[in-house]
Amino acid sequence: MSTPEHYDLLLARCRTLFLAKTHDYGTAWRILRLPSVTDQIFIKANRIRTIQETGVQLVADDVNEEFVAIINYCLIALMQLHLPKDTPLDMAPDAVAEAYDHEAAENRRLLLAKNHDYGEAWRQMRVASITDLILMKLHRVKQLEDIGGAALVSESVEGSYRDMLNYAVFALILRGEQ
Repeated sequence: MSTPEHYDLLLARCRTLFLAKTHDYGTAWRILRLPSVTDQIFIKANRIRTIQETGVQLVADDVNEEFVAIINYCLIALMQLHLPKDTPLDMAPDAVAEAYDHEAAENRRLLLAKNHDYGEAWRQMRVASITDLILMKLHRVKQLEDIGGAALVSESVEGSYRDMLNYAVFALILRGEQ
């Protein structure tokens, strides 16, 4: 299966889960400030790394589901970044789906552009290395958040969320997830 086909399949799965949770919980995620979203992604990525390092998993939640959660939290962050400031806390399901689809499509474009330029180098990587890259991006985002986003030469927080989302997609593909 090609990378764009894999992306579409995985994001459709993530979208289904996200919209089902929106049905159950509404848009409670709108309460989260970006640093809180960053910390949620960190919790997921750190758990994955701990399991990778120890080989022991005491909670039944599947590692693949943690990568799915990273994707959805990155999309939450991107939606929070781009929704107008006056967007109500409680959003209609169709507005949520539209915002989710917009950010996922933007990420797909980025993935295809970078995949072209880098020649799908990620296919030769280890999933543990991808986990480390996600954690490194998280530390960068935390640093940028702590300095109020005033980066001198670094990529934006948005770019980091987009990269982490795509890394999680790559990890799922490498783990054989469809």
